[in-house]
Amino acid sequence: MDHLESRRKKLRRLLKKNHLPALLISTEENVTYLTGFTGDSTYLLFTSEEEILLSDARYTEQISQEAPGMKAEIRGTGETLSDILQRLLETLKLNELGVEGANLSIATFNALQKKCEGVELLPQEGLVEELRQIKDKTEIAIIRAAVEVAERAFGVVRAGLRPEQTEKEVADIIEYQVRLFGGSCTSFPPIVAAGPQSALPHATPTSMKLGESPFILFDWGARVDGYCSDMTRMVFTDRVPKKMEKIYKIVLEAHEKAVAAIKPGIDTDEVDHIARKHITDAGFGEAFGHSLGHGIGLQIHEGPTLSKRRSQELKPGMIVTVEPGIYLPGSCGVRIEDDILVTRKGHENLTSLPKSFESAFV
Repeated sequence: MDHLESRRKKLRRLLKKNHLPALLISTEENVTYLTGFTGDSTYLLFTSEEEILLSDARYTEQISQEAPGMKAEIRGTGETLSDILQRLLETLKLNELGVEGANLSIATFNALQKKCEGVELLPQEGLVEELRQIKDKTEIAIIRAAVEVAERAFGVVRAGLRPEQTEKEVADIIEYQVRLFGGSCTSFPPIVAAGPQSALPHATPTSMKLGESPFILFDWGARVDGYCSDMTRMVFTDRVPKKMEKIYKIVLEAHEKAVAAIKPGIDTDEVDHIARKHITDAGFGEAFGHSLGHGIGLQIHEGPTLSKRRSQELKPGMIVTVEPGIYLPGSCGVRIEDDILVTRKGHENLTSLPKSFESAFV
């Protein structure tokens, strides 16, 4: 539990820096990050001296197990969150309260404002998320495990591919294998995209059979203890067109250049530029329409973002995906993705699956 207390101390420093006496945390992942509690419908009232979970009777025992020693206010029958909060704010003599503006609905915000008269609600953005960007040792170890589970699941699926299988069937098998190897579920619905479907960056698996095309794009990840992994590989089941080989090698070179550049102090837009320039110089700039990568953790997409539209300094402890791609509608698409940990001296690639052109053949 020391890691949880360390996170809470860092948040208290942020509240002091932002002159906030208290913060109501409503994002489920943020509640989990600070307390260890994994249930839903639960808020955390966080002050300079107090941490109080606001929940209901379904979670009384779970709170005692997952967040031992944490104070909890359990809603009674007919009692609302606003009722509990009003009572606590009066007891703690708070007249200002930060709320997570990006998460709290307008209806809930208005209900709280109406109930808690005399208390100014101050919308905040990204306070806990700022802390979550830099993973501690506990988080890094869990994400390593999530990468390993995803890789093992993919190894089984790859070895068992058959022409008569559909994209949907294979996606379901990935989910099953992730669970067999210890994951709670996949990080997101797996993408299995054969032939022209691979040109859709977020393709939904269909009834198309794998035997209808010699190439398949796989994008998947595993969730372990709440944390995500995320990776993409191409698989070739037969000889592929020369165009596919060409764009594969361009994407791989862009990927490797971007990964090699990752280190503390480099800006996220610079890393994106390195990969994007390589693809653009090769004549496919317009075919790479998404950001280079994103942070992973309790959510599959979190900060920082490797993008030409955002500039943020990379710091040790951040874990980001690097996933350049080239997509040719109606023809084919290639994406290669690894999970990269920023270290004190550079980076560590947490993903160990081979990615050379030759290794894509089964």
